[in-house]
Amino acid sequence: MEAPGAISLQLGVNALCALKLRLPLGLPTPSSDPPGGGETYLSRAWTTSPSVPGRVVASVRRLHQLRATMQWAGSMMSRLRSCLQALPSALRRSLSSAQDVLRRTPLYDFHLAHGGKMVAFAGWNLPVQYRDSHVDSHLHTRRHCSLFDVSHMLQTKIFGHDRVKLMESLVVGDIAELKPNQGTLSLFTNEAGGILDDLIVTNTSEGHLYVVSNAGCWEKDLTLMQDKVRELQNMGSDVGLEVMDNALLALQGPTAAQVLQAGVADDLRKLPFMTSAVMEVFGVSGCRVTRCGYTGEDGVEISVLAAEAVRLATALLENPEVKLAGLAARDSLRLEAGLCLYGNDIDEHTTPVEGSLSWTLGKRRRAAMDFPGASVIVPQLKGKVQRRRVGLMCEGAPMRAHNPIMSTEGTVLGAVTSGCPSPCLRKNVAMGYVPYEYSRPGTLLLVEVRRKQQMAMVSKMPFVPTNYYTLK
Repeated sequence: MEAPGAISLQLGVNALCALKLRLPLGLPTPSSDPPGGGETYLSRAWTTSPSVPGRVVASVRRLHQLRATMQWAGSMMSRLRSCLQALPSALRRSLSSAQDVLRRTPLYDFHLAHGGKMVAFAGWNLPVQYRDSHVDSHLHTRRHCSLFDVSHMLQTKIFGHDRVKLMESLVVGDIAELKPNQGTLSLFTNEAGGILDDLIVTNTSEGHLYVVSNAGCWEKDLTLMQDKVRELQNMGSDVGLEVMDNALLALQGPTAAQVLQAGVADDLRKLPFMTSAVMEVFGVSGCRVTRCGYTGEDGVEISVLAAEAVRLATALLENPEVKLAGLAARDSLRLEAGLCLYGNDIDEHTTPVEGSLSWTLGKRRRAAMDFPGASVIVPQLKGKVQRRRVGLMCEGAPMRAHNPIMSTEGTVLGAVTSGCPSPCLRKNVAMGYVPYEYSRPGTLLLVEVRRKQQMAMVSKMPFVPTNYYTLK
């Protein structure tokens, strides 16, 4: 591929053109140099005057030499531009902008129309915020409700008689015990006990498992599941997989159910946290509504046909309680709720016990030790692990990922994995890993921020109490 060279060429075009435009103006330059070039012209125009200092003559001479060079460069750049235009159209498009290769959700134009500031995230072009500030969006979600586009998430259906067998061969949770339309957060793990991704699995009443996993692990998760499908099919099992192309909208906040209830016939009071139902939503049929979210607030995620996504989002925004929110608010909300971001707070080198996610391990699965990495993970439940994910709180400068965590004596213990100022608490919150003996809430530590050490305290999580809806 010659794309990198072409990109460098285009950068050269731009740089030389910019330089050409910055040449000093106002000097008495000819329309074209006479025979003998700029030197002859300078002799006539400047050196005939005894009042002109020699250093000025030299400077002007150099300027005219540069002008001649730039005329030659301009001619060469024109020829190079012609070469670029001759490139295949597909290659030209690939050189035009790095964002062109980013995937777009069905709501991309909708975001632009509403002032969304688009950024690259996990291979997608997504809004980081809208006209409101990040803090305003965050607080609006806590007090009212916000609409997030999470269509970048991987949505799949696992079907067939052996669908539970397939899923339990990959995750740590007890999928077989799920009631119809009940879901659970679970983890893909490897044989070393590391977390490959976190996901939500719902046992639908329509005869399939509905799985939502992270966009950043799209290819990895899909390959993992597809390989297992083929393996089981070769053994005679009845199982299959379908990738859904639905959009996914998250309506989050204390008034989310109230807003949604106006557009559905189902009684949402009968839909508790981590349960799901298919219903018509504001005239859009076939929507799967799951009571869950990534903010710590009550709310739902709505899987909707891509062609109907804008219609549904528009209907939801007609309620003044609802405002659009982007990735920035989503990140600070999930951090206040003590929720992990895959790739930052958990990864292939983190076990569920180290990540303080032991509760995702099904009781039956622990006893059977029949999930990937069980021989590593289960013994950790009964003993002390070397490190644990903890919450941290401090004043002063905000803690950020990779900031060193130290003992009060200055010994490096670990590192921050996520951190930000908490809009609700008006303090800095973070998560990170420390040795087990330093993981007790109330333990004082040091965090190095901007080459300065500041006090931090291990804190219970969530930092802000969660408001998930459960039946009483």
